Amino acid sequence: MTPDTFDLVVRNAVVITATEEMRCDIGVRAGRIVALAETLGPGQREIDASDRWVLPGGVDAHCHLDQPLPPPARMADGFESGTRSAACGGTTTVIPFAAQAKGQSLRDAVADYHARANGKALVDYAFHLIVSDPTPTVLNEELPALIAEGYTSFKVYMTYDDLKLDDGQILDVLEVARRHGAMAMVHAENSECIEWLTRRLEASGRTAPRYHAHSRPMLVEREATHRAISLSQLADVPILIVHVSGRDAIEQIRWSRARGMTVYAETCPQYLFLTADDLGSDDDYQGAKCVCSPPPRDKANQQVVWDGLVDGLFTVFSSDHAPFRYDAPEGKQPGGEQVPFAYIPNGIPGLETRLPLLFSAGVLDGRISPQRFVELTATAPARAYGLFPRKGTIAIGSDADLVIWDRFAVGDERTIHNHDLHHAVDYTPYEGQRVRGWPAITLSRGEVVWDGRQPQGLAGRGQFLACGLPCLAPRPR
Repeated sequence: MTPDTFDLVVRNAVVITATEEMRCDIGVRAGRIVALAETLGPGQREIDASDRWVLPGGVDAHCHLDQPLPPPARMADGFESGTRSAACGGTTTVIPFAAQAKGQSLRDAVADYHARANGKALVDYAFHLIVSDPTPTVLNEELPALIAEGYTSFKVYMTYDDLKLDDGQILDVLEVARRHGAMAMVHAENSECIEWLTRRLEASGRTAPRYHAHSRPMLVEREATHRAISLSQLADVPILIVHVSGRDAIEQIRWSRARGMTVYAETCPQYLFLTADDLGSDDDYQGAKCVCSPPPRDKANQQVVWDGLVDGLFTVFSSDHAPFRYDAPEGKQPGGEQVPFAYIPNGIPGLETRLPLLFSAGVLDGRISPQRFVELTATAPARAYGLFPRKGTIAIGSDADLVIWDRFAVGDERTIHNHDLHHAVDYTPYEGQRVRGWPAITLSRGEVVWDGRQPQGLAGRGQFLACGLPCLAPRPR
């Protein structure tokens, strides 16, 4: 190979980043982008993009893979099937969670999660932390040391008995984030309200999956969102509210920003493409497939979420992939039984469908620009979690994580069917939905990991990424 030859050239690309669009060839050496020009010299390999859009590989900054859970629950996707599914849907970086169990060392939780991931991932990955037991050792020793080692984001819960923290504990964790420049993520739902409502529903015999939504109305998210914002104000640190489901929480975030607070927000496909009706009826256990928290809301609420995506309220669009098989004793039917809603494992699959759903209904249906799509799904999550500019953009020096998109005419849409997907889950909540775009080719560091027909590359080629500190704007729009 001569010095002027590239390992790979992607020709005739319409490159779209979060800020621009340009027609060019893309030159790659050693897995990095080294040239963007109207016409480049030869490559050992060449891909003709044929004037198709070429976007940065997606960064899914909120997904759960092989996360330890109390038995009998077990996630369907580990790092191999989960990252394979991600690649086939145009995502080239995933950030799942190393979750601390109460009584466990945070350092031990990270070591265990590395053991679960090693040699399995098809695309690159980083770790968030989940802090469920903020002991003095965790707060003063383990967490600061892990931040310095590249675990620069962590999540705290305001609900779930095995994960939730009280307000004082949350303040302690937020203080660590402030001192060390880390990103704190908050699952905001009022646990005591949920427990009270659940007891009342169970006492009246209302235990079908649909009542999951009744036990978690928008007001429990609204109260917890306001409280999380207040705690962040008291600790004087930015926070990111994850999986914001609708109107009430959105109003709290807008209220905080109007007062000069730095509060970031994330939403997910389930709040744009599912509603509470998908949780079924009183005699329909199929609704267990859509049990997640917060739950999907009503149809009118979907427009409120779209408005937040359009006007900059949301910083990040993630899948919150939490994969449980429906017809399995370790999944949505614990022990092989149809159980009351309170005992159904929370979470739905979505790694592979996240980008096609938003690309179709957002970009191709004219709700958002392709640049805003890139910002929400790649650039902003890479910035939020310290991976930019290595990830999340198409630029000289960035990893050659590229997605060449197919766009389909109206009438020629692709229908989502679970048998076409590549996760290890036995259903998709988006079964039958039609989309007008899908990745034709996905490249991870210059290597094809999805060729439009089947996944490519070996498990274990994905690399662990140590994260830097967040580099988002000081105050969201």
